Amino acid sequence: MTLFPRAPRTLTGLALLASLSACTMFGSREDVYVDLVGLEPLPSQEMEARFAVKLRVQNPNETAIRYDGIALELRVNNRPLATGVSDESGEVPRYGEKVINVPVTISAFSVLRQAWGVAASAPSTSHAAVPYELNGKLGGRLWGAARFTDTGELTLPAQ
Repeated sequence: MTLFPRAPRTLTGLALLASLSACTMFGSREDVYVDLVGLEPLPSQEMEARFAVKLRVQNPNETAIRYDGIALELRVNNRPLATGVSDESGEVPRYGEKVINVPVTISAFSVLRQAWGVAASAPSTSHAAVPYELNGKLGGRLWGAARFTDTGELTLPAQ
């Protein structure tokens, strides 16, 4: 005969209720807004180009977003062009913004892929816009990452 026969079931039920309330409390977070605000050259190796990308991250939420690391990928014309990571940590204030620097690398092979793609489509798209997509995430500590995406088109200059 046990002294508290219902204790395990009661504790399990309370733990389940607590986890569900935590999900509803932290589950509704708006996506962050991200804009490219600067690009500065960094020292590079022979077969690559490196840049410091400056991103303005805006937080439209009622709570601050704490991050621990950032990663991003830039695709141009549906092909990978640049990637970057940073172990920077910090906080984007509630209803606030912060500029974050991320070093990115563009390999010689990425440039060749882009040139090949533009050359292959050049006759049909001499003045066309080239699509780009910037994907990334602010690494989360306790509640996961805040992901972001920015898409648009780059207009090629007229010849």
